[in-house]
Amino acid sequence: MTKQQIMYLGSVALLMASGVGAAAPKPVPVTRTVNPGQSIQAAVNAAKPGDTIQIAPGTYRESVQIAKSDLTLRGSGRSTVIAAPAVKPAHTCGQAGNGICVLGTSAKPVRNVRIESLRVLRAKKNGLWASGTDRLSVRQVTVDKSGNWGIATERSLRTEVVRNTARDNAESGIFLSNTVDSEAGATDARRAVVKENLMTGNRVGLTVRRLRNLTVEGNAFTANCAGVFLVGDEGVPRAGALTVRRNWVHNNNKLCPKTARLPVIQGAGIVLTGVERVTVEDNTVWGHAGSSPFAGGIVLFKSIVGAPNSGNVIRDNVLLNNATADLANRDTGKGNRFDGNFCRVSQPAGLC
Repeated sequence: MTKQQIMYLGSVALLMASGVGAAAPKPVPVTRTVNPGQSIQAAVNAAKPGDTIQIAPGTYRESVQIAKSDLTLRGSGRSTVIAAPAVKPAHTCGQAGNGICVLGTSAKPVRNVRIESLRVLRAKKNGLWASGTDRLSVRQVTVDKSGNWGIATERSLRTEVVRNTARDNAESGIFLSNTVDSEAGATDARRAVVKENLMTGNRVGLTVRRLRNLTVEGNAFTANCAGVFLVGDEGVPRAGALTVRRNWVHNNNKLCPKTARLPVIQGAGIVLTGVERVTVEDNTVWGHAGSSPFAGGIVLFKSIVGAPNSGNVIRDNVLLNNATADLANRDTGKGNRFDGNFCRVSQPAGLC
């Protein structure tokens, strides 16, 4: 070995011993506890990727905005309450009147945020609003009496909305869409899931608007004006390729007056409007009655812009005591199938 090689190896050993040139250590995730009287937003602002914000029981009169990835916001169950603030916060979320927001963009989504085990009460606008997210998880959250939607997302992929309660919100208890501020074709939601939630007392329990590749499974819908609305239009790609299965949909007979876009809603179980290739299977739907054109157990109705439903499969559902019909095809679309359903009354006759 030459003298130069010996000197080089010695230099490398010295650098390694001193730590120079070594990779910077990854930050260690921490749990930041927030107690009554303290600010949840301040803890979010200070958090690093991987951190958990643990919120103690109590009422927190603030709006919380999350605009960073890999963060968990976890309460202590329904005893952790985020309520409308007395003074409007400076950030975008609070200015709009939302309770909790997770905000990214389509180009730079906020990823892997988890909202768990808390209650959002009386938000002026939306209880929980998310835009531009990827792999957002909302679990065991109760959203009561929001002025608009309870839990709502747009421009979001791979969302999980699981075991939440959406109660007495002015519009949809849970609302998932491609975008709310522009016309566009349906978005591939990348296997988003709405599962095992309770939706009661809302205008509509669940609205899925202009999305594809999403599953609605094992939820309970009751005492809304309508249980489920699956909404599309003439946009390309069309809304559809959705699965709605093993849900309990009953007595959604609250009366909601007509709006500029929609007629009166009352007594509607599951409504398909302007969608394609949707599978509605193994649901139990009962006890609906009302004067709305949407009234019935499972109803196909062309969209407000006249786009028909096509290629949908309605199969193996149990439908009882729905008026004016258990199954109703009030559309002119082609290729819709009704197979193996247990029911008594259909429009037109012969679908049961």
